[in-house]
Amino acid sequence: MVSAATRKWARMDPLNLAPSLPRAEGPLGPGDPGWLVRLCWAPKEHQTRTRRKSLLQARVMDFLTSTAILPLLFGCVGVFSLLKLLQWLRMKAYIRDAVVVITGATSGLGRECARVFYAAGAKLVLCGRNAKALEELTEELAASQATKVQTHRPCSVTFDLSDPGCIVGAATEILRCFGHVDVLINNAGVGYRGAIVDTSTDVDRRVMEINYFGPVALTKALLPSMVRRRQGHVVAISSIQGRIGIPFRSAYAASKHATQAFFDCLRAELEQCDIEVTVISPGYIHTNLSLNAVTASGSRYGASNQSFLLAAHPRHLCPGERGPVFLSLHSVTDKTTAEGRSPVEVAQDVLAAVGKRKKDVVLAGLAPSLAVYLRALAPSLFFRLMAARARKEQKPKHC
Repeated sequence: MVSAATRKWARMDPLNLAPSLPRAEGPLGPGDPGWLVRLCWAPKEHQTRTRRKSLLQARVMDFLTSTAILPLLFGCVGVFSLLKLLQWLRMKAYIRDAVVVITGATSGLGRECARVFYAAGAKLVLCGRNAKALEELTEELAASQATKVQTHRPCSVTFDLSDPGCIVGAATEILRCFGHVDVLINNAGVGYRGAIVDTSTDVDRRVMEINYFGPVALTKALLPSMVRRRQGHVVAISSIQGRIGIPFRSAYAASKHATQAFFDCLRAELEQCDIEVTVISPGYIHTNLSLNAVTASGSRYGASNQSFLLAAHPRHLCPGERGPVFLSLHSVTDKTTAEGRSPVEVAQDVLAAVGKRKKDVVLAGLAPSLAVYLRALAPSLFFRLMAARARKEQKPKHC
């Protein structure tokens, strides 16, 4: 029998809400008041909650698809697109008619940078050691018509960054081309391959002279004119190896670490003069950098038809061999370099970084980028990985 009190609570609960039923202090059983009512109303309570949840979801979907929210969404997309368009137009205006100096312009990334900046309407000053190659590049750019903006015939200045005595004269000649410099791109550099124990200090000095002291001297020579105008942009093409040290790249990595530090300091000191400083750190690029790299002895790493004598140490010999091994190098290119990014793509990224006036840009793949963070967050693991890489590269690959 259901008591009168229980029936009263049920009548007061037209929506079958469980909280409206009398609460028992202990578990209910067949002999307890209200047990039968709860047993009968439990499925209906579940159905009611399900209906309320479905109703809430329907109202949310109606709100999202209503005439009030759709224009807002389309408006946000339109504003974002407009901002991107304005940023693109600002970048183009920043490069157009700007005097851009590019060192190391005759090959690799420098050559591609010359092409993309020329197509963007910049007034180029191409710098390099080979006067003939500079003249050929100048004629090639002047003859190209694959651009819709007004272009300017480039100037060329021939000098060697490794010669400290010619930097000041070269800077004077650069300023004479167009009267001032808006953007200086320090791109020239040399690679290095070799073991530290086999490398003479002269090789270290040579790499540092080209990759660090040369760009620093040229930058200092051109800075006074930028400071007087309170306008200028200095760009340093560094490397991902300016962030992490890789085995058998000691001289190169050291020069790029120094480059990163110097231009970071320069950025802070020149901010009050309204001069921009950008450091770009690419990963591996498919260029001739490894072919032209210097070795521990100072020779060219990728010298064609060069034979060398491998030390007749037992661990250097293949099984069954008793004497020294002679190898011939033909256009040696590192696997990492051969699989690197196209210089055309990197040059486009450099153009975008300069146009957007970014301060620090890493143009590397996932693995090198993760290595940068790994070096900072888990140095012990990073050191073990680099040691394993060094052991792997030390193994003779011809056995």
